[in-house]
Amino acid sequence: MISRSALSRGTQLALRSSGAAKIAQRGFAAAASEKASYEPTNIAGVKVAARDDGGPTTRLAIVAKAGTRYETLPGLTVGLEEFAFKNTTKRSALRITRESELLGGQLSAYHTREALVLQANFLRADLPYFAELLAEVISQTRYTTHEFREEVEGVIRYKQSKVDAAAIALDAAHSVAFHTGLGNPLYPTASTPIGPYLDESNVATYASAAYTKPNISVVADGASQAALSKWIEPFFKDVPSDSQVKLEQSASKYYGGEARIAKIGANAVVIGFPGASLGASQPEVAVLVGLLGGESNVKWSPGFSLLSKVAASAPGAHAHAANFAYSDAGLFTIQISGSAPHVRKAAEESVKALKSIAEGGVAQEDVVKAVAKARFNLLSLSETSGAGLVHAGANLISGGQPLQVAERLKALESVTGDKLKAAAKALLEGKASVASVGDLHVLPFAEELGLKV
Repeated sequence: MISRSALSRGTQLALRSSGAAKIAQRGFAAAASEKASYEPTNIAGVKVAARDDGGPTTRLAIVAKAGTRYETLPGLTVGLEEFAFKNTTKRSALRITRESELLGGQLSAYHTREALVLQANFLRADLPYFAELLAEVISQTRYTTHEFREEVEGVIRYKQSKVDAAAIALDAAHSVAFHTGLGNPLYPTASTPIGPYLDESNVATYASAAYTKPNISVVADGASQAALSKWIEPFFKDVPSDSQVKLEQSASKYYGGEARIAKIGANAVVIGFPGASLGASQPEVAVLVGLLGGESNVKWSPGFSLLSKVAASAPGAHAHAANFAYSDAGLFTIQISGSAPHVRKAAEESVKALKSIAEGGVAQEDVVKAVAKARFNLLSLSETSGAGLVHAGANLISGGQPLQVAERLKALESVTGDKLKAAAKALLEGKASVASVGDLHVLPFAEELGLKV
């Protein structure tokens, strides 16, 4: 039997050896080449990306340019999302449900600021059925009045009531950052006046603009391009190539500013800066997210990240960093929630943490950890079915290419402490986008945090 102490010493020696480093590098390369990247193609005018690991299940998604950014009227994206898998000209919603359950499939619909995603998860052999179903949903849904009044409208009202302070703050930060387009709320709150705009007729009109071949991509995880070619061409032939109705497609522009929204019972602050877009090569932003972090990676430890230490100094507050990447813009954020006094303290300490990076006050060991965390985040994104599908599809509909993981991994390795220092300094010298939701008597103004708006 191998003793625990011997195993510990052996592990330490292995980690110190150059051979272990080489093995790790080969592991990253293998992951990038074998699993991580989708291969793009065009089938009968439809943009397609696929990867296949030969497993027994498949995830197939239509990613449409129908996120809230492209809405022609408020609320249309959520209306279109809730109409997914309702009655079509061929099948009733009940039949769709029963057939999918008999095949063991899972159907879902969700949206981002730029995309509406219709996804099916199923056994590999059932690709023909679900490819036909997804094509039918985007080309033959009926958008009936009774379904809107009895089912869609009620679900939207329920979800509106569940929008919390953190989501409101994130929407407000996007609003002051981009105004319209990406500044549109991800989900309308209960106080958002969508009644005059949202009905089955307007949703059908929006669908006719969004569900055209130039505005959709089909992404498959667990299916070969040959298999997709066999079924996409016949099933997607009824999807129109153009529409007389056009989406709202103005280019994004960053403004910056401040928003303050009073709310009882919950508190949140979002501090935003211009971030990295989908196609941009800005690896330092990904490493900056890893360095600021906020989430512990090891049980019983607050973690090495700067925001995890901030949260520890303000018990009751939760803080984390994230970069929201879009087709032509990005928003780098620090998101904080909790009780008002603790959120205020955490916001102040978060800005101090960012300033410490800009002043070069970060240890080299923490930079190494942040790069490793950024690598993990990248590979995890590419391997997670939902996130990977959306990322690949969003790139295709915006005219780009699916994420090339090997190239991004190589770029991350070039990030140094000096590059992080320069990136943080550039953020602080520009205009911030700050949103506060909750007890405004306690929550700080951007000026009090030392930020320019």
